[in-house]
Amino acid sequence: MLLIQHHPWVLVIALALALAEYVWRRASGLGYDLRAAGTSFGVALVQSLLRPLNLLATTAILTWVSRFAPWHLPMNDWRVWVVGFFAVEFAYYWFHRMSHEIAWMWATHAVHHSATQMVLPAAIRLGWTEFVSLGWLAFVPLVLIGFAPAMIGILLAVGLIYQYVLHTEAPISFGPLEMLLNSPKHHCVHHSSDPQFLDCNYGGVLILFDRMFGTFRAAAPGQVLQYGLVQPISTTNVFAIGLGPWRQLLDQLTKAKDWPARVRIAMGRPV
Repeated sequence: MLLIQHHPWVLVIALALALAEYVWRRASGLGYDLRAAGTSFGVALVQSLLRPLNLLATTAILTWVSRFAPWHLPMNDWRVWVVGFFAVEFAYYWFHRMSHEIAWMWATHAVHHSATQMVLPAAIRLGWTEFVSLGWLAFVPLVLIGFAPAMIGILLAVGLIYQYVLHTEAPISFGPLEMLLNSPKHHCVHHSSDPQFLDCNYGGVLILFDRMFGTFRAAAPGQVLQYGLVQPISTTNVFAIGLGPWRQLLDQLTKAKDWPARVRIAMGRPV
């Protein structure tokens, strides 16, 4: 998975798109917060150093779990890849949804939503504690029904590359395909901090499951959206951004009167 996302051509194309977006935003009078973009790169740098450890731990667990699968689906069958794509998208939808609805998982995911401007560098502003937040549990059922951990990793990596181009306010439309596919328009709504758009549009490549499970929202044409956290992190310090949500959660857990109360806080909705 790391090889796909960090392939030189992927990085070159990502940087070229970010530069093109910068030029477009300046020419369009939308403005561009270079300091915030630089902060996103700083958060991404630390994340890139920690991610191999997160992936190593997750891969080890999923590989161990695969021993208990009653069968193993072959990776050399294109039909398995097609079914696997939809299976991974389904699991990703629930992983992403739980990351918004469970405080313990939100402590990692909140980092991604801390960006207050919807530009491509915001896509790489990702949390550092993927393994600790237990989001990988959403993919355990896929391993138990026979999908190879390597296939799941590849499909997730390709999905994350696709999602990079969703983090923009550029007027990009996929036309009728937006009934099925996630798009920049849909994902801008997901990142909105406006009350009517909180916790919606969780899809990765597909927006299909949001439509199925009632979590799809659409902004009105021309509607201006606000981005960032409901309680903004007003700093460009990458460590305050990367660890701030955990500090807030741990503060709540410390003040709780007993362990049952702490479990309710950790597993409850973010405050």
